[in-house]
Amino acid sequence: MISFTSAQLTTWLATLIFPLARVLALIASSPILGNKEIPARIKVGFALAITFVIAPTLSIPSDLDPASAQGLFVLVAQVVAGVIMGFSIQIIFAAVEMAGDLAGMQMGLGFASFYDPQNASFTPVVAQFLGIIAALVFLAADGHLYMLSALAESFREFPIGAGMPAANAFRTMAEWGGTLFSLALQFSLPLIGALLIANLALGILTRSAPQLNIFAVGFPITLAVGFATMMLTIPYLAPLMEYFTRSGLDTISRIMLQLGVH
Repeated sequence: MISFTSAQLTTWLATLIFPLARVLALIASSPILGNKEIPARIKVGFALAITFVIAPTLSIPSDLDPASAQGLFVLVAQVVAGVIMGFSIQIIFAAVEMAGDLAGMQMGLGFASFYDPQNASFTPVVAQFLGIIAALVFLAADGHLYMLSALAESFREFPIGAGMPAANAFRTMAEWGGTLFSLALQFSLPLIGALLIANLALGILTRSAPQLNIFAVGFPITLAVGFATMMLTIPYLAPLMEYFTRSGLDTISRIMLQLGVH
């Protein structure tokens, strides 16, 4: 007959619940894996599979009871850590879509929007196009595997039971977001510059020939210049995504180390 004590049951529950909370928070907040089109059962099953692999390698305090007040604080800390990791990667895709949004507005496609089921909102078509390419590049470069590797490493850098997250880590994440959006703006600058030159030329042409219908001529020209410039800049998206992903994983590692420093 198999028998076990309540202390053993508490230890087993703690070994499963605490890492599962961090893994679920990462999957829910990360790009691609957290897509709303993926059924919740698949996400939970995937999180359980990862937890079963990671849990035996973790060192969890034996006196940590998930049903106690201390256990609740630790559970909240795991959720915060998972959300921070997922959000740090999510910012990468937001920055790429921001570049596409800026490019679309300059091309005159700001009114053309596409329903994005992941964010449950309407996204400009150029931003959606660049977002899809960024997702494909992320998968082709094994970014999802590196993200899961960073998740496993985070349990060593910010172990379970280390206390509540430190405030300095949130500042690092905010600085990381600011850096990414500045890089996204730099990525869209060639297209913005080319369209600015085209609009200046159209303005001079309209000034010299007032009878010219600028709306009939200008829109096809800006579209042609925009698509041509985008065709020249898209090949640089792959190394840019690789740099973003590598920097994002380094930032996650730095944030996890800062979470445990009080």
